[in-house]
Amino acid sequence: MFNLGTGELLIIFLVILLLFGAKRLPELARGLGKGINEFKDAVETGKKEILDAEKGTENKNKS
Repeated sequence: MFNLGTGELLIIFLVILLLFGAKRLPELARGLGKGINEFKDAVETGKKEILDAEKGTENKNKS
């Protein structure tokens, strides 16, 4: 998807460091991590709800 080399990643990191500063960078990373975890949890919950709904439909069709 993205062909980024070491040089490009280093430049991106430096730009982020300049924009947000060294003090806010860990805070930003924590927030990003929490957001990713919430997204994963929501996806898992959605999958479980869909599977439960499919199982309920199958049980009604068998009866």
